[in-house]
Amino acid sequence: MSSKPSRSALAALHPRKTLAFRLSAAYSLAGLILVILATASLYIVLRTELNRSTELFLADKLHVLQTMLRERPDDGEALNEEIELESQARRYQQFYIRLLDERGVPIMTTSGMAEQLDLVELASRTRGRSERPIAMVGRHGKPFRVTSASVAVGTPPTHNDTVQIAIDISQEDDLLARYRFWFWGILLMTSVLFPLVGFRIARDGIRPVEEIAAIARRITSTSLRERIESEGYPSELASLAGTFNEMLERLEESFERISRFTADIAHDLRTPVNNIRGEAEVALARPRTADEYRDVLESSLEESVRLSELIGDLLFLARAESPFTELHRETVNIGELLTTVHDYYEASASDAGISLVNDGTEPLSAELDRSLMLRVMSNLISNAIAHTPPGGTVTLAAKNEDAAIRIEVSDTGVGIPVEALPRVFDRFFRVDPSRSKASGGTGLGLAIVLSILTLHGGSAEITSQLGRGTRVTLRMPVLATR
Repeated sequence: MSSKPSRSALAALHPRKTLAFRLSAAYSLAGLILVILATASLYIVLRTELNRSTELFLADKLHVLQTMLRERPDDGEALNEEIELESQARRYQQFYIRLLDERGVPIMTTSGMAEQLDLVELASRTRGRSERPIAMVGRHGKPFRVTSASVAVGTPPTHNDTVQIAIDISQEDDLLARYRFWFWGILLMTSVLFPLVGFRIARDGIRPVEEIAAIARRITSTSLRERIESEGYPSELASLAGTFNEMLERLEESFERISRFTADIAHDLRTPVNNIRGEAEVALARPRTADEYRDVLESSLEESVRLSELIGDLLFLARAESPFTELHRETVNIGELLTTVHDYYEASASDAGISLVNDGTEPLSAELDRSLMLRVMSNLISNAIAHTPPGGTVTLAAKNEDAAIRIEVSDTGVGIPVEALPRVFDRFFRVDPSRSKASGGTGLGLAIVLSILTLHGGSAEITSQLGRGTRVTLRMPVLATR
């Protein structure tokens, strides 16, 4: 029975290439390709220009001879100078000319031409290729460019002669050969030099990345205060370091929040449990009457209810902050929603001597989770009633604000100190901890409100003045209206 190799085995067989290796390899490959393209292009241009220069020389010689034979056919001295003497005077890139009459009999020939070229092959290869240069190899292996043309003699023309021209291009071939030698030498040198230079550049380039990685490896849950100093880094890596530092700040804040949350949970869970335990121990310390046992059971029941509510709120917050939480959206009439919670809390507000006013009767609709929004409004109204003295007023209002709906719950209660406002949405935070037990609060009401608003893509803010009251403003986007 065969089994697939594990990932670790595959990694051992095919180890990952380092970033420095990849960068240096890419740099070397790009450099070599650039050198090859540049030198090859220069070689092609050089060869083309040399061929063009040779062709222009041959065309110029043909033109001179055509002019002389047409205008001065009897000037033998000038023809002899052009055909024989000028060629002998050239030290490099010698050329040879042969003039044939209409019967193919040589009239003039540059000395040495027969020793360098097979004249029969020259005639056969240039026949039918008037003034078109072709390549040809001489008797001693030298390369030549040859051409042939029929030339009219006299004015008016009396007959046609044939001019054959050959030019030695061995100097050009030697130049191209030296160029090719240097080309391969440069290619060999760069194939060694580029990887070394590329590796050095890559190492210097990724050194900041290695420093960031080293700092990241040192960071643990107890050293989240460490930061990356990005001074001197390239802009891209400085941006990466800044993003990493921002992530560390968020993680540090999250860890601190979790630590405070854990401590608060431990405190708030321990208090009712200790109360239940203490009352039970006191009750069992000696025999009690039935009424005394009833008082103990009632007190334990109150603590159990408080503990159950606390656990329920914590579970709700955990579900609300889960990325897999889905809202059961439906079209909700905001006016009807406020009327519902107003009618529900009107009796309790009246018993507390507080006026509950509903100014949100305007018909506004949005796609919301109705049960969650009822919980939001219930938390806010109950909180407002609990912190408003008799004779005060709690007011509900709703307005359309651009593409959002604004809901306000305001009261004329005791207010909140300015220094406490930034923390009122934190879990377990209480402005007056001594009143938590009397009011039955767990310190999670506003945290639940903010979590529900966040799920809806909305926001919550609070303003307050001591002795004058508090206002909580909710803003939610209108996803669908009717």
